[in-house]
Amino acid sequence: MSNPSDPPKSHGRLSIKASLQPRDLMEEPRVVKGAFDARVVTLFPDAFPGTLGLSLTGRALDFGLWRLNTVPLRDFGEGRHRTVDDTPAGGGAGMVLRADVVDAALRVAMQGADPDRSLWPVVYVSPRGRPFDQATARRWAAGSGITLLCGRFEGVDQRVLDHWQIEEVSLGDFVLTGGEIAAQAMLDATVRLLPGVLGNAASTEEESFSHGLLEHPQYTRPQVWEGQEIPAVLTGGNHGEVAKWRRAQAEALTAARRPDLWAAHQAAQDAVPKPGRKPGKP
Repeated sequence: MSNPSDPPKSHGRLSIKASLQPRDLMEEPRVVKGAFDARVVTLFPDAFPGTLGLSLTGRALDFGLWRLNTVPLRDFGEGRHRTVDDTPAGGGAGMVLRADVVDAALRVAMQGADPDRSLWPVVYVSPRGRPFDQATARRWAAGSGITLLCGRFEGVDQRVLDHWQIEEVSLGDFVLTGGEIAAQAMLDATVRLLPGVLGNAASTEEESFSHGLLEHPQYTRPQVWEGQEIPAVLTGGNHGEVAKWRRAQAEALTAARRPDLWAAHQAAQDAVPKPGRKPGKP
């Protein structure tokens, strides 16, 4: 068992240098100036990096475009058994994570972090939080780092949430056994927006939610599959017509599948001043 004073567990690679001796590139993270720094307080540090260590986010982690550190909550537990929870005040089923235990873990997790919460938010992954969306991912990606608290059992003592002024964010209207899966999903959505992670910045501008609409349908070879052809407009070479078709498809899909997004999109469009019309004038 590790000591609470030990540094958080890091995930990433060393910078590569010429050497005649083989070595483990997972020993410690590469240090890249200005890299996005994600820190996760969790009872299950072995759940990380999980899927974040695969594909583009994993490669970006290896190359030091972002850093991932886990802070094991159990290390800050009380007594011989490292107890992290207790029964709910007032009675009820389940257990609640103790304020003193979570506070001790957060103190270690926030060492060296930017004190400006707009640049380094502290987030409790909670089903009662504000819904996570693409705008939240963009806001987080524009900062210098983030600290995520993964809950378990019946939740976290409210006092520590209030003391740290923790932002509560929900992945959706459902309940998981813990916050680790949700934290990975939120980090994936955030990290892929960091410069250099995807390699093609234009792709993040054309996907779902980037302009308040769902993404248009996509096609590729073969030209004909199971009797279905790629829409002719996509193979005609007229980029203007392709853009118009994609926009129309995105609008139609959004209106049909997500009327809430469509209503918000229409409201945003109506709020944009029309050419030749002064704001506030009919």
